[in-house]
This record gives sequence, C-alpha cells and structure tokens, in this order.
Amino acid sequence: MAGVSLKNITKVFDGKVTAVDNVTLDVADREFMVIVGSSGCGKSTTLRMIAGLEEPTSGMIAIDGRVVNRIPPKDRDIAMVFQNYALYPHMTVFQNMAFGLKLRKCPRAEINRRVQEAANLLGIEQLLDRKPKALSGGQRQRTAVGRAIVRNPKVFLFDEPLSNLDAKLRLAARVELKSLHKRLQTTTIYVTHDQAEAMTLGDRICVMHNGVIQQFARPMDVYNHPVNRFVAGFLGSPAMNFFNGTIQFKGDNVYCVIGDDIILLRPRMRAILAAYKDKQIVFGIRPEHLSTRPINGQSGNTISCTVEMLEFIGDRIDLCLKNNQSDNFIARMDSGVDINVGRPLTMYIDLDKVHIFEQGEMGKNVGLDCTGL
Repeated sequence: MAGVSLKNITKVFDGKVTAVDNVTLDVADREFMVIVGSSGCGKSTTLRMIAGLEEPTSGMIAIDGRVVNRIPPKDRDIAMVFQNYALYPHMTVFQNMAFGLKLRKCPRAEINRRVQEAANLLGIEQLLDRKPKALSGGQRQRTAVGRAIVRNPKVFLFDEPLSNLDAKLRLAARVELKSLHKRLQTTTIYVTHDQAEAMTLGDRICVMHNGVIQQFARPMDVYNHPVNRFVAGFLGSPAMNFFNGTIQFKGDNVYCVIGDDIILLRPRMRAILAAYKDKQIVFGIRPEHLSTRPINGQSGNTISCTVEMLEFIGDRIDLCLKNNQSDNFIARMDSGVDINVGRPLTMYIDLDKVHIFEQGEMGKNVGLDCTGL
C-alpha cells in the first residue's frame, strides 16, 4: 500500500498550452480518491503523469515516499485501467490478465493462482477462455480490472473506465468497484467527468477546471460547501440555481434583493457581508432547497415566478420556472404536488441552504466563514 503525492506539478504542451497548472495533491494510503471535471480540465493528463505516460514540465511526483519523476511506468508499481480497456484482441481473457505477469517472468503456478483468484473475485471465471470480441462491455471492463488486480500494485489508476457502459451497467460497476476497493484496500486514483461516479465512489474528490484544482474534500463537503460558483454549478443534477442580486442592510438585518423579491438572510451572515453592502452578488440555491410551502416554519423570503414546464422523474418532479427578472431556474419536489404549467407560483427558500458568491464564473463563496452555511 502507498500514498501518492504531487507537489507543484505543471504540464505544458508544445511550450504554450498549459494542461495542468501548479497542482499539489496528497492521496492517503488506501484512499479512493476521484479527480472530476469536464473534458479538457487536465484530469487525465494528471493521471498519466502519475503513471509515467506523460512527463511533468515541472514539479515532483512521489509514490510511497519515493520520487518517481524519472522512473519508467513499469517500475512505478502501479496498474492502470484505461477508458477503452486496451485488451489484446488476439488473446483470451486469461492471457490478457496474465500478460503482465509473464513479462515479469512470474512462475506459471503463481500466474495461474493470481489470475484465478482475480477472476473469482470479479465473477468472470467462466470467461477465461473467451477473446474480447466475445465479451460484453461489462465483461471487458472486468477483464481490464482483473489484469490490474493480478499485478498486486501499490496504486490503482482508473481513467474513465465506465464511460463506455450503458447507464444500468455503470451503476452496477460503481457498486462493484467500491466493494472491490473495500476488500483490496489498495490506494486508488480514479478520473471521471461523471459527477455521480465522483460523489458515490470517492472518499475525497478533487474538482479540476482549466488545469487547476478548485476544491479537494469529502464529497458532501464539496456539495454542501462549494468554494466558488464553478464548483457549485458543476456538482449537482439539476445544477444549483443562480440569481443576480444586491446585498442591502436595514437596521440589524441583511437582505438580498433579487428584482422585486427581498430575501432576509440569516443574522450570522451580516458581518461577512458588510463588505458587500449595496454591491452586486450572485445568490445560489439548490433545486431541492426550494418548496411551494414554508420550510421549517420559515415564512416570507420567497421568489415569485411562473411555471414554464414540468419534468416528471419517477417519484420526483422538476419544476422549470421563470422569475420576474426572466431568470430560468429549477425546483425539485415530490411528484404528488398539484401544479399546472403557466400558473404563477411562490417558491419558499430554505434560508439555511443559501449561498452568496462574488460575481463571475469563478466567484468565491463569500459565506463559507458563516457557521452553519
């Protein structure tokens, strides 16, 4: 087992395109850590540098306390599962899983034992004589994972291994991967663009954007306490609602004014928002924190709107709404609610779930210092 440490890692392609920008990251021994972000954010490049498939322009990478910058991939004691699985089409499942061990000149009996154990663990023992073309997508994915397991590495690296599976198989594979990690307890770094995978798999998640780490914390900490507007909007489906507003003070009270709607904020936010008096900010609230009825006895503090569309999702319904400022936003609630398209509506806000951001895509969450926000 081993921890992984990145210190000030930068990767510049062709001397002008910065894919990864001064990344510092420490992954604990036995941790399942997920790097999540949209395409082109630098997550796969970061993983490939850990694997030794890309060389950092600057910075240091250490595995189990050993600096590996100049150590070739085969000597880093890592195993990587690729997005396309990278199976040899002319080899059977057994041969694919055993190939790396044969290169290491492991004894035949040891190879047979490791492959059989991994196959049993993954439930593919009956597929060992098949070639990849005779396998389903899920079976190919398991074979690729098995090939990594037999090596008994210090670190597993996964590069979007579930992206080629359909939705049902992805869900099942997530459960299997998490269960596998609990049994093997091998340090794992997993890259994905899928926020559901990140939230369900990671002990901690690292959100990247434009080659920079935006936030690195436990999944629910990132979801409930996003450091900036980008993170707040990236995690969550539907995404957090954002409204342009103005901070105003009257006596001991602090308000956020959104068009014709005036929202009384919690007293604990008064001190930190003093610097934003009469300034434009961005008000954030997640769809599940809006309701057609007062929340926890909170009256007032509402947004007036019109129902544009209803989206039924099994036991839930998403209300697509528009406020007086023509801002589109979404509220999520139980499907039993009786609401018609086109009718005016008043949405109540859970004041304990409000976020206040500075303006701009990367505007910081100015309320993070407020206890309970």
